[in-house]
Amino acid sequence: MKNTPGWQAIEQWLAAKELKPFAFQEEAWEHYLSGRSGLVNAPTGFGKTFSMFLGVLIRWMNEQPDYRHKTNSGLQLLWVTPLRALAKDIGRAMEEALHELHIPWKVGIRSGDTATHIREQQKKQMPEVLIITPESIHILLAQKEYPKRFAGLHTVVVDEWHELLGSKRGVLVELGLSRLRGLHGERLQTWGISATIGNLEEALEVLMGQSVHEKAIVRAEVKKEIAVHCILPDEIEKYPWAGHMGLKLLHKVLPVIQNSRTTLLFTNTRGQSEIWYQQILKQCPELAGAIALHHGSIDAELRIWVEEALHTGTLKLVVCTSSLDLGVDFRPVDTVIQVGSPKGVARFLQRAGRSGHQPDAVSNIWFLPTHSLELVEAAALKDAMKINFIESRMPVVLAFDVLLQYLMTLGVSDGFNADEIWKEVTSTFCYRDLLPEEWQWILAFLTTGGEALHSYDEFRKLHLVGDQYHCVSKQQALRHRLHIGTIVSDAMLKVRFMTGGFIGLIEEYFISRLSPGDTFSLSGQNLEYVMIKDMTVIVRKSKSRKSIVPSWNGGRMPLSANLGMMLRRKFHEAMSGAAREEEVLILQPLFELQQALSHIPLEDELLMEQIETKDGYHLFVYPFEGRLVHEVMATLLAWRISQRHPISFSIAMNDYGFELLSDQPIPVDDTNAQELFSSEKLTEDLQASVNATEMARRKFRDIAVIAGLIFQGFPGKHKANRHLQSSASLLFNVFHDYDPQNILLRQAFNEAFFYQMEEARLRDTMERIYRNKIVITFPQRLTPFCFPIKVDSLREQLTSEKLEDRIKKMIVW
Repeated sequence: MKNTPGWQAIEQWLAAKELKPFAFQEEAWEHYLSGRSGLVNAPTGFGKTFSMFLGVLIRWMNEQPDYRHKTNSGLQLLWVTPLRALAKDIGRAMEEALHELHIPWKVGIRSGDTATHIREQQKKQMPEVLIITPESIHILLAQKEYPKRFAGLHTVVVDEWHELLGSKRGVLVELGLSRLRGLHGERLQTWGISATIGNLEEALEVLMGQSVHEKAIVRAEVKKEIAVHCILPDEIEKYPWAGHMGLKLLHKVLPVIQNSRTTLLFTNTRGQSEIWYQQILKQCPELAGAIALHHGSIDAELRIWVEEALHTGTLKLVVCTSSLDLGVDFRPVDTVIQVGSPKGVARFLQRAGRSGHQPDAVSNIWFLPTHSLELVEAAALKDAMKINFIESRMPVVLAFDVLLQYLMTLGVSDGFNADEIWKEVTSTFCYRDLLPEEWQWILAFLTTGGEALHSYDEFRKLHLVGDQYHCVSKQQALRHRLHIGTIVSDAMLKVRFMTGGFIGLIEEYFISRLSPGDTFSLSGQNLEYVMIKDMTVIVRKSKSRKSIVPSWNGGRMPLSANLGMMLRRKFHEAMSGAAREEEVLILQPLFELQQALSHIPLEDELLMEQIETKDGYHLFVYPFEGRLVHEVMATLLAWRISQRHPISFSIAMNDYGFELLSDQPIPVDDTNAQELFSSEKLTEDLQASVNATEMARRKFRDIAVIAGLIFQGFPGKHKANRHLQSSASLLFNVFHDYDPQNILLRQAFNEAFFYQMEEARLRDTMERIYRNKIVITFPQRLTPFCFPIKVDSLREQLTSEKLEDRIKKMIVW
């Protein structure tokens, strides 16, 4: 194959630039030219894009000797990307290569930002390369005579596949591929590109479905050098608390920024990014004009300007969130700063790769701890990177809401034959276990509205004409096309007293975990949850001194299982004296205090601390499994304890552990602690302890929107959230009471358990703890480990007394 005209032309083009292809790129070209499909796995900055794009060009040049003069060839390559920002960057690189190789192909972009006149041009004449988002694939499938636009297509490349895998956007890709394969048979080659993922073989399996194509995984045997630096505080806080240390180290961050050409400073939340941006500008006003902010809530035009300025190197610093996580090629960036825990190994690697975005360049990333214990995470991250211990992405299965949306998409275009589409749909990974009776239920639901909604014409969306299902209503077709996609924004709920006074806003996911009578804190007040009415949380004042502390959106991203495991290992090393990293050694005073007051758990131990203070009786537990697992586990343990002994608790948690607080001694000791973590009857106990129906009700809102049961409104005239919620709640109640076998109802409960409650990870954690040794200590005062949890529980409860003042008093306790 290396002797073919196309291959030689590419080699000569690269040689003229004093470049030569990497071995993994040549391997990918060979597999592609042999007709195989597969997955390319390579570090960021090593030319993953060209590993596929140049292979497509080689094929074209081999098959079309007159390629320099062949124009308007129709769509050849569909390039799927998860981010709009990526599309522009990839398109720029492709156009440059096509121009220099004298290939008269056009590169088009199709996303939500694409202007209407450009979309109309694409309808008339498709470009040879179309860079597209998963949602836009389905928008094309929703157009009349869509097969004509895909007539010449022979290759689909899914970029950043690891980012789509494990989400409903990934399911959109699976379904889109199933239809394109249905149009083209095995002539269609499919390739994925991924940088950081643990389950590579499974990722390929999900991408390919049941395709009989010969498959290949191309692994780049290249080592991307990543230099991890830690910004160490001059003085270690023996009583750490989250967020406290970050900005106090700003004076150590500024020299790093000033000594770099361009820096990306990553924070985990939009709120954090706003704070850091303002503080840096306050300290260094001379950076005005050279510093910018980038996150999902910023206007699209401003984001695009920031991305362009990064390309040209006119910006010194960009403070950002995950909005710049993925593979955008910002070559001027030579330094990345990570503020606080990245929560996962893959995310840390992804962000590190934003600097030194060239094969021979070192990726420099600085880790800035926001409290002392995060230095242990830095050491854990370094170890995980050495052994390539990267998180896996679990694929989504049986997403009935996405399937309903997809069938409606086909219905509003040219219609579909149920038997034909059944074969295509069940060839995907997501729907390979779809039962025939479930398929028939879905078809009946779309045509009649199902058992509960058959009396309402608006839910009779498809009609069977001959052997084809069609949408005959132009209004329903228009509404559907406007809301294709699976991204549903989180709802914020107003909180007000029964008497009418407005208190503030709180996230819907938090309220979904509460039952009427539960107490939570907001704006310095303890509030008793009464009910939700019209997207408003109705509360009354509570005299209870104990309450649940809200965990806000940014803090909801949990510690990954991989990083949690490495963290437990690091504490084991610290306890056994085997630690050698400076990040761990500098914490020796903190560890000595923790060991003197309580204990540092080994890798096969669980630490429980029982402490009595003037607030009451505390039980602190440290599984190191992330916030979501801890929140559900705390609720479960509180319920199990209360079944043996009447007692009530308030709960607080962070990524390292959780707290149960009561006004009476907590009956947990060596004789019964192990049984609290038994996985026997776990599902039943979870259903009894957690308000599963309320959680499922909240999940159902998103499912109902994706499935098209709720119309979100026309552009610029979206329905108010309260209308969406009331519509979803009404449908949920109707299905729950009159159609209990409704599979969307089942999906809502499944998602509540598997995604919101992380039942699988919870079960694994419970079984691990049950096998391990449980160490119970009775410290006479708060310990370094429990202090961050305790501080988090105070944040929303203080009024006249400042948080810092209360913390000083706690240290004295």
